[in-house]
Order: sequence, then structure tokens, then C-alpha cells
Amino acid sequence: MTYTVSPVGFVRSCFKEKFAIPRQPQLAPAARGVLELVAPFDQGDAVQGLEQVSHVWLLFVFHQALEDKPRLKVRPPRLGGNKSMGVFATRATHRPNGIGQSVVKLDKVEAGRLHISGIDLLDGTPILDIKPYVPYADIISSASNSMASAAPVLIPVQWADSALHEAHAHGLRLQEPLVALIEQCLAQDPRPAYQTPTAEREYGAQFWDLDVRWHYPEPGVIRVLEVVLASQG
Repeated sequence: MTYTVSPVGFVRSCFKEKFAIPRQPQLAPAARGVLELVAPFDQGDAVQGLEQVSHVWLLFVFHQALEDKPRLKVRPPRLGGNKSMGVFATRATHRPNGIGQSVVKLDKVEAGRLHISGIDLLDGTPILDIKPYVPYADIISSASNSMASAAPVLIPVQWADSALHEAHAHGLRLQEPLVALIEQCLAQDPRPAYQTPTAEREYGAQFWDLDVRWHYPEPGVIRVLEVVLASQG
């Protein structure tokens, strides 16, 4: 038996590529976006009452990780990317039906638009459903997960003076907490755990309309080198 589902909306996100997106929601509170609803859900009636809710669950499609052949085992980043686990024991993007879920902060409700933060969603992500977060039911004080018992250990983020100046200027232009966004995402060390980069090797990712470049001047430290407008070509 098969089922057909259609998006209720799409996310306009600060994350324009998969690299450097936090691996769970709420790890980068400065990561913001807008969920734009599609007809017929772009009417005020569909979101009436959501102004009473602080957080929502989003069910979405990993639209850039869909595969024809389901995987039974995956290599989750949390385990360094070199140890296999059953797909249902992980939140890896390679899902049997390509479905993910995230709990995000609901900052503002408008007819046809939800302003959200603490997101881990790629720009253009199709949203299948929206459900209010219910604390008394969704918080399980006795819950445990020995594979992921705590948030990732953060590493220090340093800035080149010019890069920090650029980030502040672009943050004002965008009206976004850009410095906090970059620091919160990079502090989680987005590179694959099995890589040991040299100080000369540079990494890059796009946030909003900006290219951000950084390197590892010494083990366990990130230094932001450049924050510039992304190339249009």
C-alpha cells in the first residue's frame, strides 16, 4: 500500500547548503527562517490559535537526500561517520521515506507565514505537517539515549578582525544575528569527525547570502577568516 502526501509549505532558511547545518534543532537559536504556507493553508484560518504556542513540531522531507533504494544501516555523524547503526536507531537523513522531524521555536504567526528559529532545515525544505509542541506530553523526564546522551561539545570560535567587521556589517544589513549564527553553527564543528585538517586547509559554507570561510589554526579551535557576499555565478 502506498500513500501520497503533499507539502503544506516550504521553508525559507538561513542555510543555503547542507554543510554546517546543526545536526539537531535548537542547537543554534540564532538560526532563523520563515515557513511559507501554500494554498489552501496560506489563509489565517489554518494557523488560528498558534499564537498561543511557543514551539511547533515540523514534519518535513529531506529533499536533497532522497534515495531509490532504502538503507538498512547508516553511519551517523554522532559516531564519527565510521560506525554503522540500524537506520531506525538514528536520525540520519537517509530515511526509508525521506521524512524528518524538528521542533522549532515559533517567533511570530502571520496568515500564510510562520517565523521560526532554532532551525536545522535547509532552504527550500518541504514541510508535510505542523503540530503544536505540548510540554506535558512531549517532555519525558525519564527518557534516555546512551548513544546521544548530551549535546555536542562546543569548540572555541575565533575571528579575524576583518571577518568580524564584515559579519557585523552584513548582520545589520540582513537584520539578523549573523555573528551569533556563525559562532553557534561552527562551534559544533561541522567537518566530518574522521578528518584532521591542517592549519592551511580552509572550509566554507553559505549562510543567508554570504560565503563564510574558516580554518583550524590548531586542534580544537576554529578561526573565521572571511564573510563576503556569495558569488552569483
